[in-house]
This record gives sequence, structure tokens and C-alpha cells, in this order.
Amino acid sequence: MTLKTQIREDMIAAMKSGDKDRLKVVRLIMAAIKQIEIDKRIELDDAATLDVLNKMVKQRHDSVTQFRDGGREDLAKIEIEEISVLEAYLPEQLTAAELDELIDRAIADTGANSMRDMGKVMAFIKQKAAGRADIGAASSKVKARLA
Repeated sequence: MTLKTQIREDMIAAMKSGDKDRLKVVRLIMAAIKQIEIDKRIELDDAATLDVLNKMVKQRHDSVTQFRDGGREDLAKIEIEEISVLEAYLPEQLTAAELDELIDRAIADTGANSMRDMGKVMAFIKQKAAGRADIGAASSKVKARLA
């Protein structure tokens, strides 16, 4: 079963059970997926759907920070609850040690030895860690190792 199909089935289950909070988030996910499919005139696969979910989680983390800075803990709590629903669809994240190991393997497999090779290393990492690692954090670690 594809991830998109699972999300659609969860939306139906949330409607039947009357779970309005979960239903709201799942509908947001489906709307984001549909918007991209219409704009690009493509059918999203699991990897692209994971990208959409990761982007939604990142947006909510940013919102939590802004709400807390503004003294709106009530709104931050809502965003945190939405994050927990979104993260249920994401694969288990790599630990720091696993990410370091993946970066070491990427550098070794691509033969990278300077910052000019960063693109090759990051392409390798993106392929192997699809949806399981923060690419920004990985990029910072790769820069540190290649510098």
C-alpha cells in the first residue's frame, strides 16, 4: 500500500470515528499532496509524499518557535499535536551515529576530498536517507568534514 493510500484510508477512519483533530491534519496533508499533483500534473510517489510531510513538519516546528516567542503557548500546543500526527507517517529518523556513519560512507564511496565534491556527497545522502534525516543537519556535518 502506498503512503498516499494509507493517508486516504486514515482520513476515512478519522471521519468515521469522529476524531476531528486528526481529520483536520490528514485533510491538510491530502490538500498539500493534491495541490502539488495539480500544479505539476504528476502523481506523487512515496518519496515525494515524504518530502511533502517533512516540509509540513518543518513549517510547524517554525510555527511553534514563533508562537512561543510571542507568548502564545495555546497555539504552540496545537502545532505540536499536528506534528505528532504528521510524524506518524514518516519513517523512523536516523540517529546521530547512523547519520555520521552514512556521511562517512558517502564520502568514501564518492571519493570526496574537498568542498567541490559536496554535491556528490549530498546526492548520495539524499538517496540513502530519503525522509529519514534532516538534510540541513547532514549538510552542515558534510561541510565540516570536507573543509
